[in-house]
Amino acid sequence: MNELSMMQRIVVWLLPVVFAITVHEVAHGWVAKKYGDNTASMLGRLTLNPFKHIDLVGTIILPGLLLLTGTGFIFGWAKPVPVDARNFKNPRRDMAIVALAGPLANLSMALGWAVLARLGVIIGTDFVTLPLIYTGIAGISINLVLALINLLPIPPLDGSRILTGILPARLAWQYNQLERFGFIILLILLYTQILGAILAYPMFVAQKVFFSIAGL
Repeated sequence: MNELSMMQRIVVWLLPVVFAITVHEVAHGWVAKKYGDNTASMLGRLTLNPFKHIDLVGTIILPGLLLLTGTGFIFGWAKPVPVDARNFKNPRRDMAIVALAGPLANLSMALGWAVLARLGVIIGTDFVTLPLIYTGIAGISINLVLALINLLPIPPLDGSRILTGILPARLAWQYNQLERFGFIILLILLYTQILGAILAYPMFVAQKVFFSIAGL
């Protein structure tokens, strides 16, 4: 996408980023409701209206800065959908399933964007093809990044919730004490480029699979 102007890149990435972040959170709330917690539903958060989920820093400022600075990948977050594990029959197990719903939603969206890009390849008319392919690439990329980042076992990322459901109760409690430092840890990993190094190979493999589906 280096041949695109900055404004064109913003236009291409805008919808994929907003929907990747929004649907990720809605997926948490939807699965939580299925397991007995109606908190997100009662607060009006089970909606695809992005304005209900936008976080100024995580949805707008950070992805914008990453796009402008060309760090190599873009990610962000929305306002977390509230989940009350006390409403679950099996809190630790059910919370792990709710956490897994977010990354799975991103992988599903990556598949959808791959199909859209494939449609662009099939149509073969530049006026239609290029927007579909560029937007499809952006959609695949942001969703794979969000899925992989959220699977990292850093509290409060989804990977930590999944790991908590596996660990013995006492060890899980001690492990979750790291949550207060989670955002700082993530920023340090990003700033030192360790995060990029960790994600590079899984991202390469995942992109290869989804770009193949897209016919790219």
